[in-house]
Amino acid sequence: MTPTDTVEHALDLLIAHDMRAFVELFAPDGVMEFPLATGDATSEVRGRSALHEYLDDYASILDIRSLDRIVHVTTDPEVVIAEFTADGVVVATDLPYRMVYIAVITVRDGAIVRYRDYWNPAAVVDIVGADAQLAGGRSA
Repeated sequence: MTPTDTVEHALDLLIAHDMRAFVELFAPDGVMEFPLATGDATSEVRGRSALHEYLDDYASILDIRSLDRIVHVTTDPEVVIAEFTADGVVVATDLPYRMVYIAVITVRDGAIVRYRDYWNPAAVVDIVGADAQLAGGRSA
């Protein structure tokens, strides 16, 4: 599977709410970073087991129903950039959820080694209120 195929598959797994399989795409020491995290929000999750713990209940927080996406190949064969808009609902409130993301993803030997997830934490608070669990670094 090419890095682009891996990223496309990862996004498909988000839509399928299969967070276990999503995390299994990461290398054992893979890292997910949230460069725009503020305050006490999670800014980094390192290692597959930590990622499983972090994302295990994700689908009980957000029900992502569609991803409008564009995946870009870069001059670095290991790096793929995904621009996507996630649409769905906040499970606790049944209110609509819409967020725009840019993810810079490094894939080496078929596994995600680094996933830098850029999104607007202030917009999450606007959408879901002060839900600390979601606003604390979770992303779609």
